[in-house]
Amino acid sequence: MENNLTPDGRFAFHLKKTDGLARLGEITTSRGVIRTPAFMPVGTVATVKALYPDQVRDAGADILLGNTYHLMLRPGAERIARLGGLHKFMRWDGPILTDSGGFQVMSLGKIRKITEEGVAFQSHLDGSRHMLSPERSIEIQCLLGADIQMQFDECIELPAERREVERAMELSLRWAERSKRAFETQRAAGGAHAGQALFGIVQGGTDAELRRRSADALVAMDFPGYAVGGLAVGEGHEAMIATLGETLPALPANKPRYLMGVGTPLDLIESVRLGVDMFDCVMPTRNGRHGYAFTWNGALNMRNAKFAEDMSPIDELSSCPAARDYSKAYVHHLIKSGEFLGAMILSWVNTVFYQDLMAAMREAIANGRFAEWADETKSRITRQLAAP
Repeated sequence: MENNLTPDGRFAFHLKKTDGLARLGEITTSRGVIRTPAFMPVGTVATVKALYPDQVRDAGADILLGNTYHLMLRPGAERIARLGGLHKFMRWDGPILTDSGGFQVMSLGKIRKITEEGVAFQSHLDGSRHMLSPERSIEIQCLLGADIQMQFDECIELPAERREVERAMELSLRWAERSKRAFETQRAAGGAHAGQALFGIVQGGTDAELRRRSADALVAMDFPGYAVGGLAVGEGHEAMIATLGETLPALPANKPRYLMGVGTPLDLIESVRLGVDMFDCVMPTRNGRHGYAFTWNGALNMRNAKFAEDMSPIDELSSCPAARDYSKAYVHHLIKSGEFLGAMILSWVNTVFYQDLMAAMREAIANGRFAEWADETKSRITRQLAAP
């Protein structure tokens, strides 16, 4: 992994080139450089499902994502800290970003209660009761040793009434202030260091005025980076892109921009076109476990009977050995048989595809031809080759 650090190991962002609104850059952490635009494989419970860390690293990923909510419940943040931190625990020596747990807690529905203090909830594992506040979320993320940490926020499902969106956005801003103070307290006490950073999260649904208010308030707090949260939660692709177009101009050009929980290859391309630098999504591995392959010629449903005697490779254009070496017929057989190997192969294929896609975007921006590349690539990868 590239080790291009600042002399003192401090967190930093370097914008190397722009092509239209698309951005080519580097994020420096004490554990290495993250090339942007970047896609973070999701390692929710200290593992990218169905893959070895070496496979994820070799695919080209510079950074992984871990989850505060799941890791606090099992095996526990304090236990991970005693065992040397999340990096050592999961055998990943590159940067790790942890989300705050807010999204997962909000999805618990009837077994959680939101107050100004935080969210009281019951564990989905054993029903035990917990309180997750901005201060506790930051404490957990510091115990895990995350290189990039996220403020605690409230993410609501869309569509929702404007007053409810505004309420959640304002609460998230108050929690942002508390998260920032908690992070600074942790740093003063030695629980965080200069190579780590805390990002603020812009909320506001699809309401442009609320998004702008949220962004302006967070920028005034001077976070090292900013995320756009609360999208890909039911609003649809067009509304998401329109909201990004309204929101991103309010964020500083000299700091990284992270779109949380997104998404499809089309989502990534169109979001990079607007100036997003970082992404995460479970889609590559989740779809792989359910029999879908992302390829340079469109998505494939490997359960489809038409692949039963197709001895051609999954994707001969891929840099993934599994995509080139295993036949569609064999993977179809594995998936239909419920064999673990089928999920492993497709998770690997999809993880490599997403990293190859990001590398191709970085190259297109560097060469000043992103718009042309994007239009060409979209026409290829949106083919419906797997239609019944």
